[in-house]
Amino acid sequence: MEFEQGKGFFGKLAQRIGDAILMRPQVDEAFLEELEEILITSDIGMETSMHIVDALREAVRTERLGDRGAVEAKLRQIIAGLVDKGGRLAMNASYPICVLMVGVNGGGKTTTIAKLAQRYRSEGKTVLVAAADTFRAAAAEQLEVWAGRVGVPIVKHREGADPSAVIFDGVQAAAARGIDVLICDTAGRLQNKRNLMSELEKMNKVITREYGAGSKETLLVLDATTGKNAVSQAKEFGEAVSVTGVVLTKLDGTAKGGIAITVADEFDMPIKFIGTGEKADDLEPFDPARFADSIFSGVY
Repeated sequence: MEFEQGKGFFGKLAQRIGDAILMRPQVDEAFLEELEEILITSDIGMETSMHIVDALREAVRTERLGDRGAVEAKLRQIIAGLVDKGGRLAMNASYPICVLMVGVNGGGKTTTIAKLAQRYRSEGKTVLVAAADTFRAAAAEQLEVWAGRVGVPIVKHREGADPSAVIFDGVQAAAARGIDVLICDTAGRLQNKRNLMSELEKMNKVITREYGAGSKETLLVLDATTGKNAVSQAKEFGEAVSVTGVVLTKLDGTAKGGIAITVADEFDMPIKFIGTGEKADDLEPFDPARFADSIFSGVY
């Protein structure tokens, strides 16, 4: 994925950091303070920005970084280290597996479910989706359309039904059919947090009780274009459910990609996938080194 120079998160941040380096004859405290301001105003949280600058300050002291190339290389290394959660970046490879998808409405959850289903199918796995967002009008119908496009069956109930009942039927159907991957949609009503938390808790209990030896992932879908709002969502959903990974959607030329750094650092949530477009196969595993490099190259 390539971005026009100077546009979007990657291009703008690279240009601003590059300009700051060029304007300073040496990497001094004034440059470090300017860098911290650049990071904070690029939708990277204050705490994470301070982590980055403190690490660079220590490297400048111990490694005597002096030229632009050395500073950029160290920044890439620091940022890659913050977003790299090691083995936790990979999806659980133990089957059968239940993937619970959470996130606010409009964040790209439905299309992400389709993309994930397509990805598993391309790996030769059998997939079933459960439409447990029963409160949003036409949510099940939208998911059914996407399920049809990628060729996977769906379990759904009428609008307004108990979401946990849908999960129960999905688990039973997956077991009866020998399905490798069960992907469950959920509601994203953060404005009614208490009900949301209660629903997610019930769903988790159903999966724990009924899924037997199957493994589980809970993926939080975050829209990269919402910037700091996505960080707030990470906090809210992190309190409501045990998130095992994040899918960052709409990471295109206009995205505020700094949230990937903040979410991974401040909430210790591994970014497992990024959505790069609207097609069913526009879902890529997150690569920390590639992400860090793209800040300076403008290409992901």
